Amino acid sequence: LIPWMLWVFMVSICLGSIVAQKVTQVQPAISRQERMAVTLNCLYETSEADYYIFWYKQLPSGEIIFVIHQGSSMPSSKDGRYSLDFQKKDKSISLTISALELEDSAKYFCALTFTEQDWVFLSGVAMMIT
Repeated sequence: LIPWMLWVFMVSICLGSIVAQKVTQVQPAISRQERMAVTLNCLYETSEADYYIFWYKQLPSGEIIFVIHQGSSMPSSKDGRYSLDFQKKDKSISLTISALELEDSAKYFCALTFTEQDWVFLSGVAMMIT
């Protein structure tokens, strides 16, 4: 089995003019193996009632790929090996990736938006093979 190492760092990038919003991903390093599962956590702050949270991954090539999204009025989403645990009251959302594959090695981003098109605040988690 291939060992996985998850390095987590916090990056907060404001891409809009609203300053009452924040997205944070702070997590200690986690070791995982192929075919196991991993959960990435994201906390956010917003004064808005309606919003979307998108998860993206950035490949080592730099390409950014959409993973899954969650609307604030929707139940927790699931798509294939990706599932979300959305806790609106706690302002938290966790992405679980099951049956890890080598292709899952990437930097994962949690993005808070107010439309389905524009990123407002972004935070990232990097997952690498060691």
